[in-house]
Amino acid sequence: MTTPSRDLWAHLRQHTPARIALGRTGVSLPTREVLDFALAHAQARDAIHLPLDTEALCAELAQQGWPSPPVLLQSQARDRHEYLLRPDLGRRLDADSVQRLGAAGDTGAPAPDLVLVVGDGLSALGIQLHGAALLGAIRRALHPGIRLGPLVVVRQARVAVADEVGERLGAAAVAMVVGERPGLSSPDSVGIYLTHAPRVGCSDAQRNCISNVRPAGQDVETAARRLAWLFEESRRLGLTGVGLKDHSGLPLAGLPAGARPELG
Repeated sequence: MTTPSRDLWAHLRQHTPARIALGRTGVSLPTREVLDFALAHAQARDAIHLPLDTEALCAELAQQGWPSPPVLLQSQARDRHEYLLRPDLGRRLDADSVQRLGAAGDTGAPAPDLVLVVGDGLSALGIQLHGAALLGAIRRALHPGIRLGPLVVVRQARVAVADEVGERLGAAAVAMVVGERPGLSSPDSVGIYLTHAPRVGCSDAQRNCISNVRPAGQDVETAARRLAWLFEESRRLGLTGVGLKDHSGLPLAGLPAGARPELG
């Protein structure tokens, strides 16, 4: 039996989950690394196809003390198969959801400063595992004087569906919390996309993205504080996207347990 050779970069593996310093057996990868890769690939595929359990998510949010249940909506993609084949359908609400959102927004209250939208995206697993905790952290991080609109959850959602939600609610800004495309070491990653003056047709250049929110990446408290900082800056400048730079001074990687990030 051939013994796998040790890679000279092996000591670097303690600093990253990336597939480096895998070693080799002859001219091939060791069996363990081949099997680990197959497992990671299967986990990524499962994360894409796993449906979002909205009932469990709503229960978690209720335990956190959200004042009312989220408004549950659906994009024009009827199922996961169509969602994956037709990204455009995931960017718009279906007819029933438009009516439901209209009823939720018809309260006579002033237009919201910010609407939080949750979407399954390409990793419902990420939202299932971290969505409620992230939303709770966001609510704590935002200035208490900010008028939040109704919390909205969209199934079969792409990032841009939040533009329609924000526009129909007359919101000054919208923050989309969405499951990110799984990587081979990150099937549960969540992203946050902040858009000032949301409307159908906004481009990605008009958004700010906070990515890799998960325990092994950017922790929820840091991500929430980053969003709060970006939101306040967007209000001051009247924009988001390429014209809004992140000078918050917050770390991009996770913090040690119990540590609190400090604003720069």
